[in-house]
Amino acid sequence: MPDGIQIRRLQVIGEREIRALSDVLIDCVEGGASVSFMWPMTVEKARAFWAKAAESAARGERLIYAAEDGSGAIVGTVQVVLDLPENQPHRGDVSKMLVHRKARKLGVGAALLTAAEQGALAAGKTVLVLDTASDDAERLYRRQGWQYSGTIPDYALMPDGAFCATHIFYKRLQPGP
Repeated sequence: MPDGIQIRRLQVIGEREIRALSDVLIDCVEGGASVSFMWPMTVEKARAFWAKAAESAARGERLIYAAEDGSGAIVGTVQVVLDLPENQPHRGDVSKMLVHRKARKLGVGAALLTAAEQGALAAGKTVLVLDTASDDAERLYRRQGWQYSGTIPDYALMPDGAFCATHIFYKRLQPGP
């Protein structure tokens, strides 16, 4: 765990958390991350996304984790989507792995990913899937033992409207000793 960083599952997401999570999302999109949003990235779009995610978490459909620095500020987040079709009760989707640019290269992403994997396993998931358009994220996933499955060209758009490919990864989870 990086010095001063704590990972916490957000079971109740209030105004403070929505504001902080929105700041992280906006920073990532403004930095060019392909995470479902286009420029201009507004506070309203970010808040609407997190309000919807909070409702989904309250219904038990997803896990949301936050990385907090020593002052308690949220500097990163990740989600595990649990609510999948009935023929996939063992699988979860990792989504919205976001680390504020000021907190990158400090191990925050690795700590969030570990928490997501442990939370998914505790929820009965044994296979996780994710996609990324980021080379830095791809290196992180490979270091964390994720398996590369393939690349889909022109899968999505970057925030500026340019097409981008996405890289698909999966990981089989094993219960600990």
